[in-house]
Amino acid sequence: MTPQQRRTRSWRLAVVAAAVAASAALASGPGFAAGAGVGRFADPPAPAVDAPAVDAPAATVPAATSATSATPDTPATPDIPVTPALPTTPVQPPPVPVPAPVTVTPVKPVPAFGAYLDYGARGVARIAQLSEWLGGAELRVGHTYLPGDRWRSIEGPPGFLDVWADWRREKDDRMLVLNVPMLERNEEGVSDADVRTLLRQGAAGEFDHHFKALAERLVRLEVPDTVIVLGWEMNGTTYTHRCGPDPEAWKTYWNRIVTTMRSVPGQKFRFDFTPTRGRDAVPWTECYPGDDTVDIVGMDSYDQPTGLSFDEQVKEPYGLQEHVDFAKSHGKPISYPEWGLFRNGDNAAYMRRMLTWMDEHQALYNTLTDYCPHGVFQCRQNPQSTAVYRSLLSGRTDEPAPSIPAPVDPTTPVPTGRPTTPGTPEPPANCSPLELGDWVEHWLGGRLCVRLDWWSRNR
Repeated sequence: MTPQQRRTRSWRLAVVAAAVAASAALASGPGFAAGAGVGRFADPPAPAVDAPAVDAPAATVPAATSATSATPDTPATPDIPVTPALPTTPVQPPPVPVPAPVTVTPVKPVPAFGAYLDYGARGVARIAQLSEWLGGAELRVGHTYLPGDRWRSIEGPPGFLDVWADWRREKDDRMLVLNVPMLERNEEGVSDADVRTLLRQGAAGEFDHHFKALAERLVRLEVPDTVIVLGWEMNGTTYTHRCGPDPEAWKTYWNRIVTTMRSVPGQKFRFDFTPTRGRDAVPWTECYPGDDTVDIVGMDSYDQPTGLSFDEQVKEPYGLQEHVDFAKSHGKPISYPEWGLFRNGDNAAYMRRMLTWMDEHQALYNTLTDYCPHGVFQCRQNPQSTAVYRSLLSGRTDEPAPSIPAPVDPTTPVPTGRPTTPGTPEPPANCSPLELGDWVEHWLGGRLCVRLDWWSRNR
């Protein structure tokens, strides 16, 4: 071997030795400890230690010289850089996330309901009977009418309202609903010309004292929060207090009555504007007296005319949907002081749909007209509708909204170590839990499970 070959061989051995030393140093760096985990959940590595020196002739390598100073006898040997082990920050497990507060949608309050059972003391007694028939359901609404034969009756004759006031005061959450005629001789077929004259007299204030007397009577009876259904079904032709002969005078008269009754000290009355469903003799929107004197927008809605389906009752002009939309646009709750069966006989579909409609649209209250042909408790000619009414309302009471968990305090220290496994709740029926490991279950918020009946539900 020539001297030149020996020098070349020595240079190659030095390179190899240096490479071995570098590999040994890198092997002691982070991420290659025996048994180390993989990924973000691996145990943190031990602190890095400088690589030990390697006993080899080439462990110390002379610095490289420039190419111009190298001689053939002493070839330039390049430095082999050895990457030192850098100090590393131990990998910390991710912080345990603070679960967001669970948003619980409160249960919608059950609309107050009742039935018109009779206008006098028998009506009060039958409320308890109807409640018992409905399995103890809570009837919160008592509904009666003032006779409209003479003004003295509209003022609330002595003894007539006392029994209703007694019932109302027994529980704070009860509601007394009182239909109040706007004119005497209210069902005597008074002509349009005479109605027009009477409405204009009322608008001028000639009948104010009758309504002041009624308001004072209700306050003395300690029922100052009575719901007053004033001049009901004004868009029809049945009553003397109808709107059609002079809508402007009617609205002025309504406003005058409300202002008079509200002037009585201690009153808390709510006034319910209640047309009958549909257009009838005049569109009921033409009779609306204004938001300042209306507290509730009601509707009397019977199952009529013959052959009209419930969907048609919803969609017809001035029907159920327009009633809901109108009240919403004026910021008023809705009610159904009168409703029930009529021209289409024993109609279980109507009964079910009407009850559902009132619940879905959160009527403030509703009272079924419970005598034949409209009713179900005191009328035996509607057995199918009776079964529906009883099944849907039996045992109904007000349901309180569920409690909402308190939000997590953001100042509470959050542990930084590995989370502990919380107690595992029982899986739902027909569900097989999957074992995915603590970390996966932690990030998922619990275990996944596979329904065992998926195949039958998709067949």
